[in-house]
Amino acid sequence: MQTLSIFRLGCLAATAAFAALSWTPETFAQQERYVRTPAELARAISNSDPGDAIVMANGVWTDTNIAFYAQGAAGDTITLRAETPGKVILTGTSRLRIGGSYLKVEGLWFHQGALQDGHVIAFRTNQDRPAHHSRLTQCAVTAYNPPNWLTGYKWVSVYGTHNRVDHNYFAGKTHDAATLVVWLEDPPDHKPNHHRIDHNHFGPRPPLGKNGGETIRIGTSHRSMQDSRTVVEYNLFERASGEHEIISNKSGENIYRRNTFLESEGTLTLRHGNRAVVKQNFFLGNGRDGTGGVRIIGEDHLVQDNYFAGLRGDSSRAALPIMNGVPDSPLNRYFQVKNARIAGNTFVDTRVTILYGMGMDQEKSLPPQGVSFTDNIVYADSPVPVIFARVSPQNITWRGNVFYGSDPGMPLPQGIQWENPKLLAGKDGLWRPDPAGPAAGKGATLARGPLTPADVGPAWFSLASRAAYVH
Repeated sequence: MQTLSIFRLGCLAATAAFAALSWTPETFAQQERYVRTPAELARAISNSDPGDAIVMANGVWTDTNIAFYAQGAAGDTITLRAETPGKVILTGTSRLRIGGSYLKVEGLWFHQGALQDGHVIAFRTNQDRPAHHSRLTQCAVTAYNPPNWLTGYKWVSVYGTHNRVDHNYFAGKTHDAATLVVWLEDPPDHKPNHHRIDHNHFGPRPPLGKNGGETIRIGTSHRSMQDSRTVVEYNLFERASGEHEIISNKSGENIYRRNTFLESEGTLTLRHGNRAVVKQNFFLGNGRDGTGGVRIIGEDHLVQDNYFAGLRGDSSRAALPIMNGVPDSPLNRYFQVKNARIAGNTFVDTRVTILYGMGMDQEKSLPPQGVSFTDNIVYADSPVPVIFARVSPQNITWRGNVFYGSDPGMPLPQGIQWENPKLLAGKDGLWRPDPAGPAAGKGATLARGPLTPADVGPAWFSLASRAAYVH
């Protein structure tokens, strides 16, 4: 008996030694926890480890407050997902908070609920627990409106750093406050966000009738001198007409590229902050009133290789309004435009194309400085002058532009060729310069066409169902 016991102990010791030598994190099996109730969901979240998945049962979840706080790892995300994408419907006062790191939420649909304040989805579980390296994907928020339209709450609030919001659908917001907001932290805790917002379908949002109806806002006026470095790309904004700022840029060094703005009443507005890049976007008005392009305020912005067509907005909703500034401007007013570079853009059939010195009055007395226009094309079939100047266009560099319309609006400097650019319509409906014409090699490159609903949003949300929100 003693010999046997010693043998068994020797085997156990050898086994333990082998395990110690061969152990890796992948040795532990990843778990999938299926939950049917909010209580089961909370327990599953608290017990989750890197690589685990928490699966919410199909059905209607009413008044479910999800606090998804956990710590995944790079390459081992913790996932909270629907049993079947689009079949987990959260309603009533349901909301989702994501905090921790390396988390993913997938396939949930928030539909026809209502809150009193806060956020439907927030990338933090409380003020001290933001999310980092986390993702909201293949989800939807639709018609999540309170009885009183003046009740304000955000549908998505993005805190923390390195988070991604992609392939989601947001439509039918009729109440106060922005749809999606990126928040910057107070100094000294602030770091650039480095978020990515991509391949989302921002569906119809009717005019709110007041300020505060942006579809996306990045930052606040108070934080506008801080850099966010958020990338907004490959999103479709379809009739996103909550107010005159479809996107409100209120922080520094953000990039807006390859998005499509379809029949949306308003502009991508560089409201506060500096050094934004607006590149390779489509602004398609299709003759709809109030549709606009890019409004410029602040310093060192680049607006390049964009396509503007069929826009009917004016004033702050013109195709390219460039604003006057306020001397010694406070953070919430208008900083002078300095060193804006406007290059390689195409403007076709735009009612008010370049509005220079917009807003000029006794307060906004500083004209734009150091603006350059290079290789742009304008073909404007409108009685409004191509350059509608509120102030004398001075300190501008013009190079290689081809403009044509009813009237240039100013004495033509060198660098503007006043001639029909001879644009040709392609099979995709886009206008490109005739290779043998005066605008050859200028304007937007147009290597690809505008986005459609089939290119963006959750795969499970049918195009027919999305079309029901278009009115």
